[in-house]
Amino acid sequence: MSVKHAISRGLELGRSFLQIGLLKSGGRVAAKLRADRFRVGQSVRTVQPQTFLPSRYRYYRTSLTGLAAQLQSAGFRRRWTGGSPRNRAVFLAFGLGVGLIEQQLEEDRRSAATCQEIQAVFKKKRFQSTLRPFASGFKLEDYIIGNQIGKGSNAAVYAAAAQFARPKEPERDSSMLELRDNEEDLHTVRSPACCSLRSFPLAIKMLWNFGAGSSSEAILKSMSQELVPCGPLALKQEKEQITLDGHFGVPPKRVLAHPNVIRVYRAFTADVPLLPGAWEEYPDMLPARLNPTGLGNNRTLFLVMKNYPCTLRQYLQVSTPSRWQGSLMVLQLLEGVDHLCRQGVAHRDLKSDNILLEFDSDACPRLVITDFGCCLAQIDSSLQLPFNSRWVCRGGNASLMAPEVATAAPGPCVVIDYSKTDAWAVGAISYEIFGQHNPFYRAMGMQSTTYQEKQLPPLPASVPVDVQLVIGLLLRRNPNKRPSARVAANMLHLSLWGRRALANQDSVSMRKLADWLLCQSAVVLLQGCSGPSGNRVEAELQRSFLSNLELEDLRAAVGFLLYGREQSCAFMTFA
Repeated sequence: MSVKHAISRGLELGRSFLQIGLLKSGGRVAAKLRADRFRVGQSVRTVQPQTFLPSRYRYYRTSLTGLAAQLQSAGFRRRWTGGSPRNRAVFLAFGLGVGLIEQQLEEDRRSAATCQEIQAVFKKKRFQSTLRPFASGFKLEDYIIGNQIGKGSNAAVYAAAAQFARPKEPERDSSMLELRDNEEDLHTVRSPACCSLRSFPLAIKMLWNFGAGSSSEAILKSMSQELVPCGPLALKQEKEQITLDGHFGVPPKRVLAHPNVIRVYRAFTADVPLLPGAWEEYPDMLPARLNPTGLGNNRTLFLVMKNYPCTLRQYLQVSTPSRWQGSLMVLQLLEGVDHLCRQGVAHRDLKSDNILLEFDSDACPRLVITDFGCCLAQIDSSLQLPFNSRWVCRGGNASLMAPEVATAAPGPCVVIDYSKTDAWAVGAISYEIFGQHNPFYRAMGMQSTTYQEKQLPPLPASVPVDVQLVIGLLLRRNPNKRPSARVAANMLHLSLWGRRALANQDSVSMRKLADWLLCQSAVVLLQGCSGPSGNRVEAELQRSFLSNLELEDLRAAVGFLLYGREQSCAFMTFA
């Protein structure tokens, strides 16, 4: 819009205001601006502005509908409804301002339309598992059980293989075991007792059953949280679809498939068997028919999923990721948490032991969130839990419990908001990814209930500045000043692949970002399942980013990045 056009449009609007009267038209103008703002399609989520951002960056955190709402404020009406020539002149200038706002709204509409078109394209590209679907496997007898590969506080996990069908081998992915064994694995025939990923591509999780009874219906109802990552056919039998009732009569929520969230392919109940290591590892969990002093019931729940070579904790004990790989690992966790939050699920027990790991063809770690036994899964997707009694479960790992959860006191009107708690846990786990001790474990002595942000230990100098900024923001005590998992993920995406769109600018034009998004979309579509250098993990991350594009979240990420970079430059100048 040219200056001449803007002035003429401003004069026209000013005359309209004088003729109709601002008192009557303020609401209409606000309604018109709101309608124009969202005429593109379905409205995006509103991101509340953060009070700690400088005023010149709050534009990126505030929807333009907020500007329209200000037009009908009482103070505004009192100031500009006078009839003197001076007031009329000022009012004409105000009309010019409205014309310029309309220009910004038009650019905003184009950017929102671009985001929605890109999102529509990539939402159709659903995540495909590397395991071939199978039609059977609803009985424990359908599987060959290998050695125990894991044990937690409520379950044991065993390597397994399906007798009825051979799952498809991953096309190009590698495991940590394969990277170390190489030629020996190619020529050695493994025995059924050896838990090689080639011989046992599946894992079976056997839950402990103490108080749920031995009927299948009672077991499935009591352990419904474990069913959240189940696939659509996980509970389907030969003749009927099992219908479950979760807590308080609400059906258990299921999440869609995502590359960074575990997928359960089969879930069924069966009699508890005497598996390898049972007497040594968990004798008290066995039923009385297997151990006279055991406390377990005869039947329990079994979950069948993909077998992964190790957990994140095990990997970090023997390896240190590069700064690029570490950034991608943090980004994967944020993408997985955002995927859960969008579907109304809070994990509430996020830690390095509950994150599985494998490698893609480029030896880049792929992280997968698992173990949903403590999750909060609500049909209304509010992620808010009434905390009226101490008997209400707040989650699993107390060390990595976000401040708003750990400090909550029960009361008749107390509600805990879990929308940003898992993102806080990702910030704490990021210290482990970059070779540091988790600051909230006992060795460091910090507690989420009492820590101050200035007490957080510094990250290594090798960690990228933008990644340090994201981690610091995620660990803010006040959830209102903490970015969501989506905004934090957008920050890392822009930092890793969108530097040119942000370089050497104090403010960012959304049009320029929209052009970059279009180019990025074309590149990702042309590359297919592989990233810039054949990296499947990078390709999955970029597809996830593009399939969840929302203009307000993108603005928020830009505002945080600009704020962080300005603070960094100011610190360097002062030093």
